[in-house]
Amino acid sequence: MALLENLKWRHAVKGYDATQKVSTEDLNKILEAARLAPTSSGLQPFRVIVVENQDLKNRMVEGALNPEVMRDCSHVLVFAAWDQYSDAKIDKVYDHHTDVRDLPQGRFSSYTDKIKAIYSAQTPEQHFAHTARQTYIALGLAMAQAAELKVDSTPAEGFSNEKVDEILELAERGLKSVSLLYLGYRNPQTDYLATMKKVRIPMEEFVIRK
Repeated sequence: MALLENLKWRHAVKGYDATQKVSTEDLNKILEAARLAPTSSGLQPFRVIVVENQDLKNRMVEGALNPEVMRDCSHVLVFAAWDQYSDAKIDKVYDHHTDVRDLPQGRFSSYTDKIKAIYSAQTPEQHFAHTARQTYIALGLAMAQAAELKVDSTPAEGFSNEKVDEILELAERGLKSVSLLYLGYRNPQTDYLATMKKVRIPMEEFVIRK
C-alpha cells in the first residue's frame, strides 16, 4: 500500500519554496527510477537533462505556462527523445547489451535487422512520435520515486519546446524536448492545491471490465 499512499500524497505543485533544494542523494534516486524504466526494444531512445542552474531556468521560463513554478523549483528534469532512429543508434545500444551480458557481438542481429527495417520505412516524424511516447513511462516512475522520497513534483508540457531545445542545445545531440518535471518542495503560501482534496473520477467509471 505504500505506493498508493505516496500517489495519494503527491499532486502537481503550483508553488515551490525557492530556498529548499533537493539533495543529490534523492535526485540520483529519482534519476535512477527514470533510467530503469522499460522502453520499446530496450533502446532507451531518450535522455534526461538535469537543470539546476538558475540562469538557465530563468531563460527557459519564456513560453512556460507556469513560469514561477519553473523558476522557483529546485531542479528541472527535461525528458528529451531521439529525433529519429538510425542503424548506428540501434547498433550502439545492442553492442552495449552484448558487452554487459558477455555475449558475442551480433548476437541480436536477427532482431535488430528486423527493427531497422521497420524504422527505415517510417518518416522522422513517426520516429519522434514513437521515441517521445517512451519518455512518459520514465516520467511516471520518476514521479513515483519522488513521492516516495516526499519530494514534490510537477509534470509539464506547457512550455516552449523550441526555446528549451535551443537553450540546452538539444539538436546537437539529436534530441527534442518532450516534457518537463519540476522537483522541489511546496511553498504553503503559493501552492494553492496543497489544501485541496485530490480529485479523480470514481473507480467504477475509470475501469471498464469485460
